[in-house]
Amino acid sequence: MLFHYHLWTPFVEETERFYQQLGFQVTQRIGRYEGAFTSFDPPLDWDDFREQPILFRIIEMKRGAINMTFGYGKKVMFDHIGFLVTEADRLQILGRAEAVGLTVQANERRTFIQTPFGFRIELQTHPDAVQSETGDQLLQLDIATSTPGLKKLLSQLLDRSVPEITTIVAERMHFRQAVFSGTPTLPGQDPNGLEVRTVSPLALISGRVRDENL
Repeated sequence: MLFHYHLWTPFVEETERFYQQLGFQVTQRIGRYEGAFTSFDPPLDWDDFREQPILFRIIEMKRGAINMTFGYGKKVMFDHIGFLVTEADRLQILGRAEAVGLTVQANERRTFIQTPFGFRIELQTHPDAVQSETGDQLLQLDIATSTPGLKKLLSQLLDRSVPEITTIVAERMHFRQAVFSGTPTLPGQDPNGLEVRTVSPLALISGRVRDENL
């Protein structure tokens, strides 16, 4: 299940505010302050620390089965997407990744596969990465890459078709649009240039989730 994306951004507070307005809840804030990584988790809010020189490494926000994270960067850069999988699936995917020569990084919590398209794929096996696996979902991500072949690679790794990822070829890699399930909303652009919209489950079933932008 596609559940996650991560980016680096100079618009940290603005990004948090945007997703809060879409119903996301902040579950974690970790930043470097006075030479050490420190937690600024809720119930703290920006009025409590806005004036402090904090470099946020990660802010995590959740809504249903969607998890999005971001940290401070000098410019907007999309880092990775994430799939929630079983441990058995994770091992099989890693075998396929190694068979095609992709670099794999793994620790107790997460596994990353480096793709040749300028971003990584996270494999997550812990259910607590989301609020609820049956809640609102990340239905689609539209990703622009500078070379073709992303869909083929994802299908090879996951051993299935991957309709939740749509792609185009462009001058540079970037994420173009994210589509969530839930109460329908008009498309809006987050502070990092990503178009975000929410559609009803009925729209997904009828195929109306795809339009000229996907």
